[in-house]
Amino acid sequence: MLPRMEIRIRPALEEDRQAVMALAARLAEGVAAWRDPEAAVDAGRQWLAGSLDATRERRGEVFVAVEGDEQRVVGVVSVNQQRHFTGVTDAYVGELAVAPDAVRAGAGRRLMAAAEAWARRQGLRHLTLETGAANTTARRFYAALGYREEAVRLTRSL
Repeated sequence: MLPRMEIRIRPALEEDRQAVMALAARLAEGVAAWRDPEAAVDAGRQWLAGSLDATRERRGEVFVAVEGDEQRVVGVVSVNQQRHFTGVTDAYVGELAVAPDAVRAGAGRRLMAAAEAWARRQGLRHLTLETGAANTTARRFYAALGYREEAVRLTRSL
C-alpha cells in the first residue's frame, strides 16, 4: 500500500526549476527502443526549461504537484495553446512527469485537472497531448481520464 501523500497543485515558481528539471528522466519512459535514451532525457530537459521560460512571457502555464509542509515537488505539467492542423486552437500538454514515489498517489490526475481547468479558462474546447506508443502505463492513465487516441506516428528503421 502506498503511503498517504498530501498533494497540492500550484503554479510553478522559479525556485522550483531544479526540482522540475530533476523529473526530466521520467519523460524518456516509453520512448521507442531504437531511440537514444540519453537524447530523450536531454530533450525532456529542454522541453521543461522551455515551458518554464514560456510562463514568464505568459505563453502557457506550468503547474507543480507539491507534497508535505516542505513543498517537495513530486510532479509537473505544462500546458499551452497549439494550433491543430484543422485550424482550431487546442490546449496542449507538453510535459507531464511524476516522481516515482508519487505514482498512483493522485499527483498525475490532479496535474491533468489543473491543465484542463487552465484550458477552460482560455475558452479552449480540447486538450491534446502525445506520449510514446510503448508507454502503455501512460496510455492507460490517459484513457482512464477520458482521452482518446487521435493520431498514430509510424517509423521505419533504415
